[in-house]
Amino acid sequence: MYYFKWALRLFFFAIVAIFLHYTLPQRDIVQIVQAETRITTFNGWTRMFYAQPDAGESETASRDVRYIRAVRPNERPIEYRNEDTGVFGWPPYFKINSDTIQTRAATAASQQTGEQWFIVRHYGWRWNYPTIFPNVLSITPAEGPDQRLIPYFNIAVILILFAIYWAIAVRLKRFRERRIDPLFDDE
Repeated sequence: MYYFKWALRLFFFAIVAIFLHYTLPQRDIVQIVQAETRITTFNGWTRMFYAQPDAGESETASRDVRYIRAVRPNERPIEYRNEDTGVFGWPPYFKINSDTIQTRAATAASQQTGEQWFIVRHYGWRWNYPTIFPNVLSITPAEGPDQRLIPYFNIAVILILFAIYWAIAVRLKRFRERRIDPLFDDE
């Protein structure tokens, strides 16, 4: 029973860690190469990794999706999608400016002169198979390819979640010690 409890806890924390890794924003320093819009067909379960259609569009099997292609400092390519999450979408970033971000990316791609680096803030993962792309949240100029980025927002969210978990765990332990354990001690 002891090992089962720990396995269950480990499984729970692994699910939470995977969820947070997908949902919390990440930042990459890249050179933007191309910004394009292409028709994307959604197949099966990968549909859940894309945002809902824009307001006024109907739900169809395929639609136009904005993509941004970039190159990392180690010369590995990366491709991002650029979709609005809207006001009630998940994750709740309230992103409604994908056209502006696409224009910035297209401008950056067309004005490539020398070493021009950008910080791309995004959430999600890039998997080649199945085809899944991270969603861009913002693009800002970077000082260079080796600029240090500290994820203060992610640190704050994880600390808050840990504090909530700790508060609940302590209260449950006290409740068990004060209310449940005395019932079994009397016998």
